[in-house]
Amino acid sequence: MVTRGFTGRRPTRPDAERLPPGQYLTEDFPVLQLGPTPRIDLARWRFTIRQGAKPLASWSWEEFQALPRTRWTGDIHCVTKWSKFDTAWEGVGIDDLLAAAGIAAPTAYLLAEGYDDYTTNVPVADLTGGKAMVATAYAGAPIPPDHGGPARLLVPHLYFWKSAKWVKGLRFTQADEAGFWEQRGYHMSGDPWREQRFTDD
Repeated sequence: MVTRGFTGRRPTRPDAERLPPGQYLTEDFPVLQLGPTPRIDLARWRFTIRQGAKPLASWSWEEFQALPRTRWTGDIHCVTKWSKFDTAWEGVGIDDLLAAAGIAAPTAYLLAEGYDDYTTNVPVADLTGGKAMVATAYAGAPIPPDHGGPARLLVPHLYFWKSAKWVKGLRFTQADEAGFWEQRGYHMSGDPWREQRFTDD
C-alpha cells in the first residue's frame, strides 16, 4: 500500500544540504507497507528481546510504557526517495531498553521483528549510543496504525525500511542475517548518505 506524497517540492538551499543524495522533500508522511495494517490488541501486546530462540526479557504494554522515555526530533529518509524533515518521536531508547533488561548486547547483530512477520537486520552499533528507539508516539500522539503503531523501531540515520513497523521484539543473531527486504536485494546497511539502497550500491 502506498499513499500520496511522492512528488515533493524543490528544496531551498539550506534544505538541500539536509537531503541525502537522490532524495526529495515531502510535507506528507507517505505510507508504504506489504499488506493489510495489523490491528494489535494492547492487552496482548508484548515486546521481547531474544538471543536466538531464548527469551532474555519481555514487557507488556503497561510495563513498556513505564520504562524511561526519550524524545528525538529530526529528519527521516525513505529508500523510495522521499525525505521528511523535523519529525518528532517519543519512546524507549535502545540503550535504556537493554539497561532495563539487565543485559549487554550478547552479539553484534540482531533482527527487528514485527507483528506482521516482517524482519529487518540492524547491527547493534546502529542502535546503541543514543541512535535508535522503540517509538510509541509521533508528533505528540500515539503512532497511528498505518505508520507502525502501537510501536515501531526508529533508526533515523538509516533508510526508513530499517525502522520496522508494528515491532514486537529484537532477536540477537550470531551473524548479520538478512531480513525481508535484504533477502530481496536491499542493502544490508542502508545508509542514505551513501545511497545504500541495493546490494550492488
